[in-house]
Amino acid sequence: MTGRHFAGLLAAAEDALPDTLAIRRRIHRHPEIGLQLPATQAVVVAELKRLGLKPSLGTALSSVTALIEGGQPGPTLILRGDMDALPLHELTQLDFASEVADAMHACGHDTHVAMLLAAARLLVERRADLHGRVLLMFQPGEEGYAGARFMLDEGLLDVPAGGGFGPVTGAFAIHISTRYATRTINLRPGPEMASADVLIVRITGRGGHASAPHLAVDPIAVAAEIIIALQTMITRRIDPFDPAVVTIANVIAGTTNNIIPETAFMRGTIRAVSEETRANVAALARRVAEGIAAAHGATAEVEIEPGYPVTINDPAFAAFVSGVAEDLLGAAAVTPLPAPIMGAEDFSYVLQHVPGAMAFLGARLPGLDPETAPQNHSDRVVFDEDALATGVALYAAVALRFLEGAAPKA
Repeated sequence: MTGRHFAGLLAAAEDALPDTLAIRRRIHRHPEIGLQLPATQAVVVAELKRLGLKPSLGTALSSVTALIEGGQPGPTLILRGDMDALPLHELTQLDFASEVADAMHACGHDTHVAMLLAAARLLVERRADLHGRVLLMFQPGEEGYAGARFMLDEGLLDVPAGGGFGPVTGAFAIHISTRYATRTINLRPGPEMASADVLIVRITGRGGHASAPHLAVDPIAVAAEIIIALQTMITRRIDPFDPAVVTIANVIAGTTNNIIPETAFMRGTIRAVSEETRANVAALARRVAEGIAAAHGATAEVEIEPGYPVTINDPAFAAFVSGVAEDLLGAAAVTPLPAPIMGAEDFSYVLQHVPGAMAFLGARLPGLDPETAPQNHSDRVVFDEDALATGVALYAAVALRFLEGAAPKA
């Protein structure tokens, strides 16, 4: 499919924008959190049935999948859109703001759902041009619930073969962001987003009177030293060209001003962009915490809860997506990311099984300062809705080109 044809695709996405926005705003008003999203699932199911598709529903979560079968045999490509919201009270004052207390689509997953549904419509209209199938993946629970892993466990990749249709050989996702200028596409080959593990440290000392710390073993002092030492560890033991982040974000200790408590509790995050550094930081953090506690006559119980793995874009697929985006939008709209982002994504689980990529769709409102514009996960974030047509067209363009024989070669 040539750039000339892509121009028509972008125009079709623009024509579909009013319907895309109506779906987005409907979902935005009624955000749902976690793995069970019955209202959002119902919207997706109804829209897919309107397109003549047959939705399949998840068992352990409110996932939805559907196949668009092309006019010719070929492989299967996943297009993914996550659906869940965040536990935030919305302060945007939009006329379609959340009507649910302490729930908000602050990461733009409502736009992902709407864009993927609109792209499905464009692909159904062009299914004769598809040499293979598109597997639509509507996923709950991206925000910390590992919804993609649940979908894989429930057989996401086990799509039935036959009639010349082959297995899943590629996967593509779009994530909206106000970090980037509106209507731009931003991605990189290799590591694009970090892993995310939870570090938990429970320190046990010996309680006593605050006026006589020499007769106690103060776990708060131990905790403070561990926190500083973890930052020094990052700067002195971790390669700056294979970076990591350790942040202690939760500290609990004590009950009043004149009692040294017996215990202190700390919790934070470990981020890395390679599995080697991820493992190295976990081992070093354990050694630092246990060693400092022992030096003070205390003990440290360290627990590391594994979270999302590193999101790694297949280099060939990332180059493929960049090429499609350049043909669709022009080279000026496509920006290679200079470095990975230290946020995490559970699309990483899919990319562990299938070559693919995630691209960021810029949606910062024109005129806003990129340094101060509210970003994803802010209770004041507002996305430029005009950018959604770009995302719709890109979803469809990637699928059309992938399934016309121009798929990336390993």
